[in-house]
Amino acid sequence: MPWRVSPAARAAGLRADPYRVWMSEVMLQQTTVAAVGAYFQRFIARWPRVADLAAAQDGEVMAEWAGLGYYARARNLLACARAVVRDHGGVFPASAAGMRALPGVGPYTAAAVAAICYDEPAVVVDGNVERVMARLFAVQDPLPGAKPELVRLAGLLTPNLRPGDYAQAVMDLGATICTPRNPACGICPLLGLCEAQRLELAAEFPRKLAKAEKPVRQGVAWVAARGGLVLVERRAERGLLGGMLGFPSDGWDGTTLGAPFAADWKNLGEVKHTFTHFHLILQVNAADSAANPQRGEYMQLNPDDLPTLMRKAYDLAFQGKTPR
Repeated sequence: MPWRVSPAARAAGLRADPYRVWMSEVMLQQTTVAAVGAYFQRFIARWPRVADLAAAQDGEVMAEWAGLGYYARARNLLACARAVVRDHGGVFPASAAGMRALPGVGPYTAAAVAAICYDEPAVVVDGNVERVMARLFAVQDPLPGAKPELVRLAGLLTPNLRPGDYAQAVMDLGATICTPRNPACGICPLLGLCEAQRLELAAEFPRKLAKAEKPVRQGVAWVAARGGLVLVERRAERGLLGGMLGFPSDGWDGTTLGAPFAADWKNLGEVKHTFTHFHLILQVNAADSAANPQRGEYMQLNPDDLPTLMRKAYDLAFQGKTPR
């Protein structure tokens, strides 16, 4: 992982960069390492220091984030970078408490930066660590209610010596060996210490409450092109896909604004997308018209700048052809 510093390198005096560790942790929230790698490399190449990111335009950052999902994280990324520059002289706080005071930084990210970069014995608990602790101690209570107990147990094991290496080791253990399904107990370094493995019930932990069925929402998007330009609008900063470019739409996000102009709109079909709390079926309409829109503006559009939902609508509307 490009944000990591190996134990050998740390022993030789090389320290992890708080900026890189913080960025990686924000990107990794509810996203896989495989999905994050290319985004991380692009962000670091374009904004190599926190001061560079803090000075970036919101739209540029949102465009680079497109496709990574959970767009509130990108807004928090900017808010935090600007707070570090404005309030801390461009240097990340050297404690979990100081990190926690930054906008958009939760207990896990604060602890991870403090442990990995500053050797604070902070208790780092992500989903992988929760799973390792639940199995190691055979915690019977289901998540999410069991989380405080899992944090307490993780704290009992957190060492004062090399807490950052320890935190990353436990996270890696959960990601590669103590996996959600089919854990490789036979090669686990905790073999013989794990209570769930002793009971031959490792795969049943952590116990979880049954998830409620996600509701399905319906919506409409209107796609129009004129002279090679595409009609888009910048979405409101707060709310779903906040601050992102998108086609005029309504019905799925609490808005009822209607079509951007009167026309004989043709229904091209539907695209489906899943958000954290609901499934969405979005009808995609298209029209050719010289009318001035009441919403949005025509602009040269790079489809890679669109969030995944709007990219699906774009692909359905243009099907690999250049907008005309």
